[in-house]
Amino acid sequence: MQPDYLITGHFRLTPDQKKALTRLNLVTLRDLLFYLPSRYAHQGEIRSIVDLRAGEKAAIVGRVEKAGPKKAYRRQIPMAEAVIEDDTGKVKAVWFHQAYLAKKLVPGTLVQLSGSVNSRHGELYFSNPDISPAPTYSFSKQTIFANPNQPDNLVAIYPETRGLSSGWFYYHIQKLLSLGVHKHLTDPLPDALLKRYHLPALDTALVWIHAPQKLPDTQSARKRFAFEEVLLIQLDRRQQRVVYKAGRAPAITSSKANLKELLASFPFPLTRAQERAIKQIAGDLAETEPMARLLEGDVGSGKTAVAAAAAHLTVKTGLEVAYMVPTEILARQHFESFIQNFAHLNINIGLITGSECRKFPSKINRLEHTHISRTQLLKWVASGDIPIVIGTHTLIQKAVIFKKLGLAIIDEQHRFGVMQRQKILKEKSTAADTVPHLLSMTATPIPRTLALTIFGDLDLSVLDELPPGRQTIKTAIVSPDKREEAYDQIRQELAAGRQAYVICPRIDEPDPDKASALQTKSAVSESRRLQTYVFPTYRVGLVHSKLAPMAKAQVMADFSSGQINVLVATSVVEVGVNVPNATAIVIEGAQAFGLAQLHQLRGRVFRSHHQAYCYLFSDTTNTTSLRRLKALTEAKTGFELAEMDLSLRGGGSLTGVKQWGISDIGMEAIKNIKMVEAARLEAQNLLDQDPNLKTHPLLKERLANRPAIHFE
Repeated sequence: MQPDYLITGHFRLTPDQKKALTRLNLVTLRDLLFYLPSRYAHQGEIRSIVDLRAGEKAAIVGRVEKAGPKKAYRRQIPMAEAVIEDDTGKVKAVWFHQAYLAKKLVPGTLVQLSGSVNSRHGELYFSNPDISPAPTYSFSKQTIFANPNQPDNLVAIYPETRGLSSGWFYYHIQKLLSLGVHKHLTDPLPDALLKRYHLPALDTALVWIHAPQKLPDTQSARKRFAFEEVLLIQLDRRQQRVVYKAGRAPAITSSKANLKELLASFPFPLTRAQERAIKQIAGDLAETEPMARLLEGDVGSGKTAVAAAAAHLTVKTGLEVAYMVPTEILARQHFESFIQNFAHLNINIGLITGSECRKFPSKINRLEHTHISRTQLLKWVASGDIPIVIGTHTLIQKAVIFKKLGLAIIDEQHRFGVMQRQKILKEKSTAADTVPHLLSMTATPIPRTLALTIFGDLDLSVLDELPPGRQTIKTAIVSPDKREEAYDQIRQELAAGRQAYVICPRIDEPDPDKASALQTKSAVSESRRLQTYVFPTYRVGLVHSKLAPMAKAQVMADFSSGQINVLVATSVVEVGVNVPNATAIVIEGAQAFGLAQLHQLRGRVFRSHHQAYCYLFSDTTNTTSLRRLKALTEAKTGFELAEMDLSLRGGGSLTGVKQWGISDIGMEAIKNIKMVEAARLEAQNLLDQDPNLKTHPLLKERLANRPAIHFE
């Protein structure tokens, strides 16, 4: 049996199991071997049923006495129910929304359960416990502790999905190991590297992680897979950097006097961090080696002003600037911001989105912008008559061609794919002999080790200061019984002439037939409720992603002008929306958002010198969720929050869903600065000696087949 054989060809699968495998992108036996456990149940944790206590987590081993599908009382939720017995007693186990498990729980089968013990009417039961085939050893307490030198008897517990339980993965992966499928895999890591860092070979690591004898085995295996993942990311990033830096960019030079004049021209004082970043960018632009720089700044730190300075330096040398942003709302906002910065300099600025095109200044009124046709805008861009163009992904359409593109600015660059970024860098200019300089920007707080890993192809400038006079946002977790107090405080802000946001996790009400739907408020229904019962004397508006672009723009314009007092929205306002008069934000179902997203949303009211307030509405009792929300109330900056978040989580991601294309095991590695630095060094050495990895074909193949890294 070979690793590249199809799973469907070697295991009997139900339709639900096939769907689940497709959902997880598990196709071959190789894929199954690399589906790694999330944790382990230890024999030392196993209790007798008689010793179980409500409110505790525990593991038991016993035989299935009976099992079958049921529907929960009242709510009619489909579930599986089983009774497990050992020589001390019996206990019930239930799995909600997993009725299919009943078919797998064959009476007489020896199983291991682990999870939370609950109590109902004095009867103990397990709720949605992990289940796996029991290890083959004696289960009495006397024999468990009889031999201190016996194996730890760890049982791998795998992430579950609808249709596939942890036990399914355990059984089938153990079968692959027993057949020796893992021995047919070739190790992509060089032997010298394995020896240098005391890492196990691939076949050994797979055994140690799926069927460990001792706890240190699992740690060694995880270290190996973590190092491999970080190394591959570093190799990928460094190869991208080498390819991009091999091009030739136009030298955009500026004298110290010009730079000083530029810094003094802003209508507000720049922070030292902004001045430092502008000088770093100016130094990069002066070289013929293409700039590849990431500008990372907390919410409200002034990244747009730095981008405007870079654009000004570029335009003064007769070159053009493309400024790509992820949303139409943000594109219009930056367009208006650039008009404020460049109105006195007689520079033409264009806006292109999926729904409109604009130009500044208008021929009729030099102080205003005007709507123009797409054809006319493209003509002026191609001739160089509009040197600064701000737009959404529309900028990378084939019809958009610049005369001589000198600088590409990508805001919230993690929201664009690699191919989209490459298009704007390589295909947008008629000057075929050069590539533009690249300035990427992000307001997403990124821990240092993560930035070193996923942005290894970019130089880093950090805006770690805020404009003087900004007050820290007062953030509070609001339980259901305290909501009216929060509304009273918001009414005080509205009475003082300020405005407020209310953010909801979803647009419409969830389908009641979908039992897995989050029980969170929808923007549509919440806007009606707030207008009728909470803020009846104020105007409540609604904006979300399903609105037509022009309708969305009108709502935002009304909110910006103060005609709308309270704006109910989804996370469409997450990035960049700038309404300085808004000083309060309510985030409904705050536990449904990730920390980075919550920080971005909170930043919408961090736009002026007025005291701002953020109310995290949540009814969760989950300890982990509450700990994360508490971190938001304690962190003073986005960077501090990012470090706290990385230390809080075991796996998962900043936004509450897996992202970036980095596994949980890789995320663990990123917490380890020594491992990240070692991987960076090894990647650099490998590419210095073998730029195309010709002498490392297995590593090259592994690199080509790994998931793309993204950060959103």
